[in-house]
Amino acid sequence: MWPDLIQKAKEGGLDTIETYVFWDVHEPRYREYNFEGNLDLIRFLKNIQEAGLYAVLRIGPYVCAEWNYGGFPRWLHQMKGIELRTDNEIYKNEMQNFTTLIVEMVKKENLLAPQGGPIIITQIENEYGNVAGPYGEKGKAYIKWCAKMAESLDVGVPWIMCQQEDAPPPMINTCNGFYCHNFQPTNPNTPKMWTENWTGWFKAWGGSNPTRPAEDVAYAVARFFENQGTFQNYYMYHGGTNFGRTSGGPYITTSYDYDAPLDEYGNLRQPKWGHLKQLHSALKSMEKLLTQGEASRTDLQADAWVTKYTTNETSGCFIVNKNSGDLEVKFEGNSHLVPGWSVSILPDCKNEAYNTAKVTTQTSLMSKKPITDSQKLTWQWWNERNRDVLRGKGTSSRTGLAEQLMTTGDESDYLWYMTTVELSKADIKHKKEFTLSVNTTGHVLHAFFNKKFLGTQYGVDGTYRFVFEAPVHPKAKGNVVTLLSATVGHANYGAFFDLVPTGIVRGPVKLIRNGDGGENVTFDLSSNLWSYKIGMVGEDKKIYSDDSPLASKWHSGRLPINKKLAWYKTTFSIPQGEEPVVVDLLGMSKGQAWVNGQSIGRYWTNFTAKSDCAGCDYRGEYKPERCRTDCGLPTQRWYHVPRSFLNSGTNTLVLFEEMGGNPSAINFQTVAVGTACASVPDGGKLELSCQGSRTISLVQFASYGDATGTCGSFQKGSCDTDTALAAVKEACLGKSSCSIDVNDSVLGHSSCGGGIPKKLVVQATC
Repeated sequence: MWPDLIQKAKEGGLDTIETYVFWDVHEPRYREYNFEGNLDLIRFLKNIQEAGLYAVLRIGPYVCAEWNYGGFPRWLHQMKGIELRTDNEIYKNEMQNFTTLIVEMVKKENLLAPQGGPIIITQIENEYGNVAGPYGEKGKAYIKWCAKMAESLDVGVPWIMCQQEDAPPPMINTCNGFYCHNFQPTNPNTPKMWTENWTGWFKAWGGSNPTRPAEDVAYAVARFFENQGTFQNYYMYHGGTNFGRTSGGPYITTSYDYDAPLDEYGNLRQPKWGHLKQLHSALKSMEKLLTQGEASRTDLQADAWVTKYTTNETSGCFIVNKNSGDLEVKFEGNSHLVPGWSVSILPDCKNEAYNTAKVTTQTSLMSKKPITDSQKLTWQWWNERNRDVLRGKGTSSRTGLAEQLMTTGDESDYLWYMTTVELSKADIKHKKEFTLSVNTTGHVLHAFFNKKFLGTQYGVDGTYRFVFEAPVHPKAKGNVVTLLSATVGHANYGAFFDLVPTGIVRGPVKLIRNGDGGENVTFDLSSNLWSYKIGMVGEDKKIYSDDSPLASKWHSGRLPINKKLAWYKTTFSIPQGEEPVVVDLLGMSKGQAWVNGQSIGRYWTNFTAKSDCAGCDYRGEYKPERCRTDCGLPTQRWYHVPRSFLNSGTNTLVLFEEMGGNPSAINFQTVAVGTACASVPDGGKLELSCQGSRTISLVQFASYGDATGTCGSFQKGSCDTDTALAAVKEACLGKSSCSIDVNDSVLGHSSCGGGIPKKLVVQATC
């Protein structure tokens, strides 16, 4: 997908592609490196260069990014004496080793700008200033060391440190956020740079879908360059997918769509992509003014002003309206209507070339199309082997409760905790009911007692520590407590995030005899001898792979449903073409999915989104709590299956279902533009596109007048022309894209009076 995504970014007006470097996937085990396939960093940078674009290499190597453990390899966590992101020699040695490795790799391939390569900026550390306080003096010493170490690598391009007010020279402090127009670098002699303009927000299990209006993103960009900004990067321009177990959090979803201009599957998100493309064009038309001109400000009224850039040859203007209401303003003899919370760009200070709130580009409503051949999937199954763990037999043991990440090294989401409880006859002689109580730091717990399943519990509303309780009826000897703890991505942000405990560490785990009159007797099992086992047998044997030793062990026949710890397998085929493929996992609960042996991520289909959707107005300062959608629906129902993962013939889907589900309704679908709409004022040009091989098959609505409504619900206004629909059909039907000049000669004379502004509004089906 890389060349296509990069080309779409270039067509959208980008000059530069930023990328993190993910230490955990490139050095998954100590001094074992992987830069192959999707991890081929050099190839990615060369793809950027081949497209004629520049690159910003954010080595970090801490990345945050809602990525598991912030991108740190988990073996760091297990090194004796290590302290991460502070003045600790063990950590600094490892960080320097990896950073040096990356720099040497790009130097060898001549990828740095002084070598003729695309890399114009490099980054060391990441957003450390946001969390530096608790690290104290050791944190300050660490940042100075980072700067000195980075400079010693002699890359020949600037080093940046985002969100780092005390960035030691020559490091450049940069801004991250929804808005950075008021940001000023600590050193006034360094450029004003915005490393991350958040185009949306990430999604968490149990949360609704966060979106950010195109008008507000454009407003933020225009404000930044109006106020002498020099470099702005979108985070994300393409969000993509957290394949495998790479999502962090905890509870970050597999989808990392981020409401980005290029959606999770690589489609243009319209109107955001097109609206920003027009903005980029307007800004670039003023390049000389913005880089060489003198800026001055003229206040028009409260929260409204003009910023003028002037050279000896020409001038260009930004008119800013920070108010919520529209304004009619006059400047240098010309009148301008500036909508609320918007910026108008006038490259000649006379004529408006662009306004951040006036969206004239296409709006696309995406649709999913079922793949007929895959609707009736035939399933096989295999039940996870858990006989030993239910008997209390693990592969290691220790006294007390172990921290999960330290024990597993994150080789699996799962860790089994087992212990045996001996009771006296006196303890059980009254046959009172007991309660098993487990205090866990989460994230998910499945409990068993004497081979009997007791229940499942998981953290909600951002609280991952909880107490699980269930009634049990023990015997005198040999009671086996089996607890399965599951993580859902490790913490990736905050001071000392690496020390956030997971699993049942600290407990306590208690067996409580319920006495008469409230007099309970408690047996604390926390200091018992506990046995441990990492992961599932199916994981260890890679049952999702064709060459697994369990490949011949799948069962056929009547499909068992709602079974916990069960594996399911089916085969499917995909039609030819380029439209993105998704799998609908509605009916399943929680687990992980593989296609042709490659993990497409964790799923948690039965986790329903909160009901916090309350409409959306682009005006006013944006926060992630605003503009939410998909309330009351599964947080994530659809899972991306990249075509590069697929074969032309038979493909295999394998699911590990943790809580119990029914795969019978699972199906594959393709994603494409279903409906295309646009609204363009008189004198402009309306453009529609189906973004691929599909063509415009139906023009549902066309009005040249004062139509009202939004895409999917347009209505004609008080005036119109009878010939607009025919003109649009002639220009667009049967074509993958079309354009129409919006004027009377093309569309016919409307009945609108002189005081009514006309526009062409179209809705078409692809």
